[in-house]
Amino acid sequence: MQMTAILGLIIGLGCVVLGNLLEGGSIFALLQVAAAIIVFGGTLGATMLSHRVEDLRLAFGYLKKVFAGNESSERNAIATEILQSATLARRESVLALESRLTKFRDPFMRTVYRFVIDGVDPEVLRKIFQEEIAVNERRKMAAAKVWSDAGGFAPTIGIIGAVLGLISVMAHLADTEMLGQGIGVAFVATIYGVASANLIFIPISNKLRALIRFRAETEHMILEGALSVITGLNPYLIEQKLRAFTLEVKST
Repeated sequence: MQMTAILGLIIGLGCVVLGNLLEGGSIFALLQVAAAIIVFGGTLGATMLSHRVEDLRLAFGYLKKVFAGNESSERNAIATEILQSATLARRESVLALESRLTKFRDPFMRTVYRFVIDGVDPEVLRKIFQEEIAVNERRKMAAAKVWSDAGGFAPTIGIIGAVLGLISVMAHLADTEMLGQGIGVAFVATIYGVASANLIFIPISNKLRALIRFRAETEHMILEGALSVITGLNPYLIEQKLRAFTLEVKST
C-alpha cells in the first residue's frame, strides 16, 4: 500500500476544502456540474486525442500501482531469490535451477533464468535483456505522459470554462439568478482545472515515472544476478552486488 500517495491526495484536496470553509465558503459552492463537465470532459477528450489507445489503457492500468503497489518489498524478495538461486547453482549446478524456475515470483526473472538454464552466452543474454528493459521502460513512460498531458490540459480547459461562464454572465445581466450561476461556473471551472492538474494529474504522472524507473532498476538487478550465476560468481560477492539495489537481502 502506497500510504504516501493516499495521504498526499487526502491532504492536498482536504486542505483546499478546509481553507474554503475557513474563509466562510461552502462545500456545495464548489460543486458545479456544468464546470465539472467542461473541465473533466474537455480534459478527457484532449488527452484521448493526444494518445494511442494502448497508451491510454496502460495509463489507467498502472493507476492502481500509484496507490496499491509495494515495490520495495517486492524487490527485496526478488533479491533474496537471486541469492538463493546463486547458492544452489554454485553448490550443485546451473541445471538445478530448473526445479525452482516456476517458483520465482517475477515473470521477468523466470524468463531470464530460463535462458541461464539453457546455457546462453552471457554477452548475448546481456544484450537481449538490456534492450528489452529499455524498450519496456519507454513504453511504460508513455503511460505516465498521459497523466502529465492531462495535467497540462486541465488548467487551460478550466480557463475555457471560466470564459464560458463569463459569457453567460454577459448574456443575463438583468437576471440575478443566472448572473450568480454564471459567475459560479466561471470561478469553479478555474478551480477544477488548476486543482486537478496540480493535486491529481501531475502528481500521478510523477509517481508513475518514479515507479517505472524503480521497476527498470529491479529488472537490471535480476539481469545482473543472472549473469553472476552464469559466470559462477561467489554468492557473497553477488550479495554485495545486490546491496547496490537493496539493503535487505536474506540468503535463507
